[in-house]
Amino acid sequence: MLYTTEIIVKVPLDVFVNKMNNIDNLKHWQRGLKSTEHISGNPGDLGSKIKLNYQFDKRKMEIIETITKSNFPKEFHATYATKGMNNIQKNYFSETSDGHTKWISINEFTPLSFSMRIMLFLMPSAFKKQSLKYMQDFKNFVEKGTSVANA
Repeated sequence: MLYTTEIIVKVPLDVFVNKMNNIDNLKHWQRGLKSTEHISGNPGDLGSKIKLNYQFDKRKMEIIETITKSNFPKEFHATYATKGMNNIQKNYFSETSDGHTKWISINEFTPLSFSMRIMLFLMPSAFKKQSLKYMQDFKNFVEKGTSVANA
C-alpha cells in the first residue's frame, strides 16, 4: 500500500530541521515511544540503525529504523521493519513562500504475513491516519511546544 501525506508547519525550515533531526525529540511527537536503542552506524548517518520501542496500552512493538537517505534540509528517507510489516518512508521538506515548512511524506507498507495482509486490506485508512497523526503531533511540538511524552 502506497500513500502520501503532507502538512504545513508554521516555522522556518531551519527550525523544523533542527527539531526533526534530533533523536531526543522523538518522544515529544511519536505517541507510544518508550525508548530508543542505537544498533549500528553513526547516529543519523546513511545505513545507521536504531531500535524504537513502543507501547500502546498492553501491546509492545519494536521497530528497526534504517536510514536510507539523509539529505537535510531537503529530505530524509528510512525503512521501518517490525514483525509482519515493512515500511519505506520518504520525507521531503521545503520552504513555502511565507517562510513556513512543507513536509511531504510518502509511505509504502509491505505486509510480511497473512494477518498483516488482511489488516492492510481491511483497514488501509488506519495507516494513513496514524502517519498524519504523527505529523500533526510534530507540528504541535514545533509550533506550540506541546509534547505527547506523557499522553
